[in-house]
Amino acid sequence: MTVLRRTAGVLAATAVIGTATPATTALAAGTAAGTASPSPSASAVLPSGLYGGSDPKYDGVWRQSLALLAQRAVGVTPAAKAVDWLAGQQCANGSFAAFRAEPTAACDAKVTVDTNSTAAAVQALKAAGGHDAAADRAVNWLKSQQNKDGGWGYAPGSASDTNSTGVVIGALAAAGASADRSPYALLAKWSLPCAEDGGGALAYQPDQQGKLAANADATAAGVLGALGKGFVTTAGKASAKGSHACADAAKALTRDEVARNGAAYLADATSAKGYLVSALPGAKPQPDYGNTADAVVAMAAQGWTKPAKKPYAWLEAHAVPWAEQSGPAAYAELVLAAHAMGADPRDFGGTNLVTALNATGPAPQAATAAAKHTEEKKPGNSVWWIVGTGLVGGIGIGFLLSGRRKQQQL
Repeated sequence: MTVLRRTAGVLAATAVIGTATPATTALAAGTAAGTASPSPSASAVLPSGLYGGSDPKYDGVWRQSLALLAQRAVGVTPAAKAVDWLAGQQCANGSFAAFRAEPTAACDAKVTVDTNSTAAAVQALKAAGGHDAAADRAVNWLKSQQNKDGGWGYAPGSASDTNSTGVVIGALAAAGASADRSPYALLAKWSLPCAEDGGGALAYQPDQQGKLAANADATAAGVLGALGKGFVTTAGKASAKGSHACADAAKALTRDEVARNGAAYLADATSAKGYLVSALPGAKPQPDYGNTADAVVAMAAQGWTKPAKKPYAWLEAHAVPWAEQSGPAAYAELVLAAHAMGADPRDFGGTNLVTALNATGPAPQAATAAAKHTEEKKPGNSVWWIVGTGLVGGIGIGFLLSGRRKQQQL
């Protein structure tokens, strides 16, 4: 999900199409260099209901959705205008684009809608409540975009990929809906055999020769998809045997086996240093904060909180400066990681992530009584500011540009 997934989505679409526009090329270059998303021009006026102060062109709906989901996960009631802004981005056919500067205008061929923004919006609108009709229209559009192989691609008509398939499964689950064709056989098909390099991982999608390559971002998304879970999840039931190893099956992998093996890959990938490493083209390898947070969520959802403790502790010690520079989607990813681990996001290594997230947009309507009490009493609500290079490096094209789907890595 990292700037996370939305960026990833944009980049992913570029990979599928095979060409890059000046905008996506610049975005990819900025991400590889470890910078935050583009800042708006001096004359630009961002919507008052929008979270984040950077240019929303590539991740407006994505970061808004993650922010609302993270708030609801911890008992915070988002500002009405924040939820209304998200609902107002919807096109008449139910789909969402990354951002529409003129939401009152009809969506035409120039508006590039995508499954990732739409699926994220469904999860957020369902969590926020009051917009079921809009969420249902979006679900119907998503179902109409399912490919014959059972998966979904980033853009309408594009080839299926694991990230998009995972986020759409999460949206359908949030809406209590089901796809016309099962997507799980596709996830099993793209799961690497345990004996191979990167065994247990899922590929983003096959390359032109049909070969599969392990992709941490796709694996985290695939684990959640195989489990039928969305961005917001709690720890699953731990394995009775306590084994965190990849295990091949005699026949085609079941959904549970896809999730287990994917979690095993993530556990192994984070066991040495405690974090995943970004692999953006032309960029120096560096910690991938967003994908590491996604990995924590995926392992916790599988019930493997024990191997997830090391990367979670690493995030507590190192990820706050990254979130400060990256914005609301990054804060949301960390909140969701804490939530999945059963930890307190209001005391994340001494930082109150909820307060920090709330400060990036319109003030929430209210919080639960317990949340209010915690906000008032807990120390460490200030956000650390650290000046230096490489703080945002590894925004992790993880669940995307704002937080979850990475194309860059692909």
